[in-house]
Amino acid sequence: MTSIFAAILLGIGVLFNLFGCIGLVRLPDVYNRLQSATKCVTLGTCSILLSVLIYYGFNSIGVKALIAIPLLFFSATVAAHALARGSYQFGIRLGEKTVVDHYKDRKTLEEGGKNEISEDKRDQGSTGIPVHTGIHK
Repeated sequence: MTSIFAAILLGIGVLFNLFGCIGLVRLPDVYNRLQSATKCVTLGTCSILLSVLIYYGFNSIGVKALIAIPLLFFSATVAAHALARGSYQFGIRLGEKTVVDHYKDRKTLEEGGKNEISEDKRDQGSTGIPVHTGIHK
C-alpha cells in the first residue's frame, strides 16, 4: 500500500516538474517564468521527496528527504522573490500581456517621484512589497 501511495506522489511530482518546464518555455517574461520554475521546485520536487520518504521510511534516505523538503520549500520561494525584485530593479520589462505591476508605485517612491500610493494599493492596504504579475488573455 505504501509503495502505491509513493508511486502516486512520484507521478504528481514528475507532472509538476513537467508543467514547470513547459512554463519555462511558453511563458512570456522572466517574472512569469520564475513563477513557473518556483512552482516546479516547491510542488514537484517536494512531492518526489515526500514519495521517497514514504517509500523508504525513516531510515537514512528517508530522513534526508524529510530534511530537504523544508529547505527546498523556503529557499526556492525566497530566492524567487529576490530574483524577481532584482530583475525589476535592473529594468527588465514585464511582458506585453502582463497587466499587474505592484512594484511600479514603490519604484516611483524610491526614485523621489510623486508621493502617492495608487488606488488599488490603498484598497489592499499593502505597502507595495509583493510582486504579482498576471497575464491577461
